[in-house]
Amino acid sequence: MDATAPSHPYYPRTASIPTYVANESSVLRLLMTFGLMVGVVIGLAYWQTIQSPLRLRPIDRFAVMWFALCWYFPSRDAVSVIPELQTVFGQLWKEYTLSDSRYLTSDVFTVCVETITALAWGPLSWLTYFAILTNSPYRHINQVIVCTAHLYGVALYYGTNLGDFRTTGVSYSRPEAQYYWVYYICLNAPWAVVPFVFLYDSYKQTARAFRALQAPEAERKAQ
Repeated sequence: MDATAPSHPYYPRTASIPTYVANESSVLRLLMTFGLMVGVVIGLAYWQTIQSPLRLRPIDRFAVMWFALCWYFPSRDAVSVIPELQTVFGQLWKEYTLSDSRYLTSDVFTVCVETITALAWGPLSWLTYFAILTNSPYRHINQVIVCTAHLYGVALYYGTNLGDFRTTGVSYSRPEAQYYWVYYICLNAPWAVVPFVFLYDSYKQTARAFRALQAPEAERKAQ
């Protein structure tokens, strides 16, 4: 066996991950576990929309489920991306990082962005989730902030990876389609699309609220 061969399956092959320990669970088991967790979070969130006395629109129900996910997973990121960790989340992250090894190499950008996500955008997602269910007047303020942050974060996430590849030729993803196209592109794509839907809704709802607020004054001036 080549003594210089890396002791991990990640790219680039020169990446230093000295404490890496292979996952104990199979990929199928991890993916099934991940799917189950997503299903439980979405199911519980949807159940709460059904129990709500409010007349929630379809987009409101979708938003409740979305922000529940945005709270649940980022809140566990900061303590899960450890090369030797064998918890469920630890193994899930080691599987995902086959598509982006920056999580395991203490990449400065990735550490900063994920820390901000876990400490700021995760809790604010929960507040947005709660604001929708309680018809809080702060709902759209929170929603705009979180969605803008998600769009900014995913743009930087994709952009810095692409920038490194174009300028240095370094790829952080294994070449197999499963890792680059399914894990890296598809699993992150919702954060590049869904926030636009909610931003547009907030734009319409905010404009409607201001029109209603300004209508009496406009009528008074017209008299």
